Amino acid sequence: MCCKKCMLTAHTSLPLHLVKEWTGTHWLRKSLKDLGLVIQLGHPSGESCYLPKAPHSDDFVIINGNGIHAVTLRFCGCKFADSHIQQLLRYRLFPASTDKPRTAATFSVMEEFHLLSLESKVSAHHYYSALARRGNNVGLSPPKDRYEQFMHIVREWRHLKMLKRSGRGHHPSGVDMTQEGECAIHCPACPHPGINLPDDWMNVCNDKRWLYALFVAIDANFHLKRRAVSKDAVDPSLSNGWAYFVEELSYKQYLTKHSDTRQEKSLCSSHGAVNDADTKSSVGLAATGTGSICCARHEMKLPRGVGDLQKGERYVNMDYIFFSALKDTTLNRFNVSYDIVCQWSRHLWERMKTLPPSHHFTHVEKQVILFVPKFHLPAHVAECQWKYSFNYIKGAARTDGEAPERGWSTLNAVASSTKEMGPGHRRDTLDDLIGDSNWKKLIGLGESILRKLKEAVPERNEHQEDLLEFERSLEARYGEQLARWRADVEAWEKDMSKPNLFEVKSKSVTQAAVRLQLAQEESDQVESSIHVDISPSVLISTGIDLEEQQRRLRVDAEKHGSHGTEHQKMRLQQRTNSLLRRIETWVSVQMLYMPAVASLRVRGAADPAMAPKPQDLPLLLPSALHRQVPCDGRLEEIEWRLRFGQAHDALEELRQALHSRTYMLRFKDRFLRGQGANTRARNCLRSVDVKVNGAAAKYRAAHNALLELSPLLGKDGWKGTLRRLENNDIRSMTEGTDERSSEGRRRLSWIWIMCGYTEGTSTRTEDDSEDLQDAIRIEWYKTRARTHRWAEEVELLVEEQRRVLKFLHWQSKWWLDRQALMTVDDPALQQGLKAYAIRQATLMEDLAMQFQRMWNDTERYIMLADGHSDGVEMD
Repeated sequence: MCCKKCMLTAHTSLPLHLVKEWTGTHWLRKSLKDLGLVIQLGHPSGESCYLPKAPHSDDFVIINGNGIHAVTLRFCGCKFADSHIQQLLRYRLFPASTDKPRTAATFSVMEEFHLLSLESKVSAHHYYSALARRGNNVGLSPPKDRYEQFMHIVREWRHLKMLKRSGRGHHPSGVDMTQEGECAIHCPACPHPGINLPDDWMNVCNDKRWLYALFVAIDANFHLKRRAVSKDAVDPSLSNGWAYFVEELSYKQYLTKHSDTRQEKSLCSSHGAVNDADTKSSVGLAATGTGSICCARHEMKLPRGVGDLQKGERYVNMDYIFFSALKDTTLNRFNVSYDIVCQWSRHLWERMKTLPPSHHFTHVEKQVILFVPKFHLPAHVAECQWKYSFNYIKGAARTDGEAPERGWSTLNAVASSTKEMGPGHRRDTLDDLIGDSNWKKLIGLGESILRKLKEAVPERNEHQEDLLEFERSLEARYGEQLARWRADVEAWEKDMSKPNLFEVKSKSVTQAAVRLQLAQEESDQVESSIHVDISPSVLISTGIDLEEQQRRLRVDAEKHGSHGTEHQKMRLQQRTNSLLRRIETWVSVQMLYMPAVASLRVRGAADPAMAPKPQDLPLLLPSALHRQVPCDGRLEEIEWRLRFGQAHDALEELRQALHSRTYMLRFKDRFLRGQGANTRARNCLRSVDVKVNGAAAKYRAAHNALLELSPLLGKDGWKGTLRRLENNDIRSMTEGTDERSSEGRRRLSWIWIMCGYTEGTSTRTEDDSEDLQDAIRIEWYKTRARTHRWAEEVELLVEEQRRVLKFLHWQSKWWLDRQALMTVDDPALQQGLKAYAIRQATLMEDLAMQFQRMWNDTERYIMLADGHSDGVEMD
């Protein structure tokens, strides 16, 4: 507590503090302005200006961390005084205008808001409201509204920070000569010719060229919408194409010129991104989303690689953004990942010719390899899963292509606030957020690469052991074939225009095919049939069908139970009566072909009160008799063949249902929002789960029948193809046995491996089926591919470590060269330019040293893992 005079003296250097006055009964908030405090710029506080009439402002508003304050501020009016803007900046106040400013924000509050907006994604409106309440939370004397001015300050602050950090303040050509993408943060781990690649990188042998490929991923985000408010003429961007967004004028001109171009429909799965691009609703929206190109391995957005989408994910938008991000590059290989790459790549080079000449890409001289991200791949048709998989193509390492999806999570948090912004403000804000995301990825490369390396080395060794064990087991049975398979896959890796070796070409056995074959065989034996209309194969196949109807009725009866509606109970009773009549008709014919089962039925019907329901009635097919009574061997053979086909049918149904469930889950997570839509999606998923369970039950019934019949008929070798189905086996292609089991480390469920198998034998003979060999060949290819991808991952991570260090050293030298790039007359400014450049150069060197320390034991770790432990010790 002190008097008014002492209070003013104590706050000559703290003019924005909050003070309270004792009224005699309570404390009352008081402003230092009311006490007579004047903020003097250009001179020490309290020192008079040389001019008797120094300009001042009684209604100047300063926004700081303590609130929003109206102050009395006096500018220096001396002859050699700086401009009002310079005086405010030297006092660490950022003005809202360059023309007679009446509002400013402290540097400290701008630094705080900037950091909070990047980390917690707080909006400027919410932050400003919090500051207003901090100064006065009652509303009796609200501060002057300076929200619009605060928004101006925010935009300029972000823009100037970006220019400063990209070195534009050190360039003699000034800000106006900034080139497209020049203010973006580049990925140090990606290849940059002339910066972090060896001098002879273009002359390396073919087996090593994959090391110098650029991995890029393409994707669109429909959360980042923008309403049709304002326009570019009213709200232009301050950095027009200088960072991550493409240059807007050229982009819009190209889109306008090709606005009538129709999108080709998908020839793959029904991809909404392709088929709905022209029909996607854009009512009230200036942008329905955002497309981007990013580094697929390190999740950093590429310069000039982001653009707005006006009407869905149209090729005309994505083409421009893609070629904008890759123009001027001199690399020779590009691994391009896109969730609809199978459709987007069709006629890509023809569409490229419609782009501006600056965006043309000499694809004939370069190698462009196309991929579908791993999570999205199961939603594609089988051909795409063989053709565009990261797991099968040489040089892909352990890249998954899902980098854009992870990157969108950062930007989605600001979707609600950027949705209401004008076009320029929104682009500047997103540029700032993307730049911060790239910076955090950059400084985190040390830990991320080290973590990946620690994971990749043991995985590589484990998969190498698996491959060797697999090949040893194949040598005795498929020695000659194995050598041919190895030569074929090595030739395909050198020339991927050849037919894809991972394609399953054999046809699966189906129950319908077996029925047709049996009918053709029985066509010559019509006269020997006991029944005129029903042959033995029809009898057994009908019995198997009735068995399937019993399973379905049993499931539905358990689902409805005693809580079903009257209508459901009525339909269930009708189905029960119908099934009972069919079974009775079938049993009457069964007695003609299998008279011995009559005694078993008599014993089962001893107590009429305990008669089972139709869905529980035993049909007593040959596999259920266990040779308790005589049975025609021809009927057993027929059932065996039908059950064998039924098992393959059930596996195919199970695979299709699991495939559908994977696609529906992905669609639900990506596109559906709200309780209603998610409830409908869950209902659809439940129906798919019913199909999965039904197909599993059907397979198990067929498998049990095969187990009963095989010893009776002397069948052997089929158990290696049609295995016992455990609950853990029922999983999609992308699922492993646990949460850690991704494609590279997972063990594929045998239901996918056995696709295309037919009946084989237990030992290799000249009569081994081609389908069996084909399935074994493909599984060996996959095992080999997994091993090679992990080995490539280790090699590529070591190369990325080298590239990061090389890039940081180059960046340090680049900043040191900026010291003498521009000469100014003001010695203080010249010293400031030099100090900032040296500081940035030191920062790059410090980062390089930190990464180097983290990676110090990498070489020894790999040598130990490789078994070269002589003289090598690990701390």
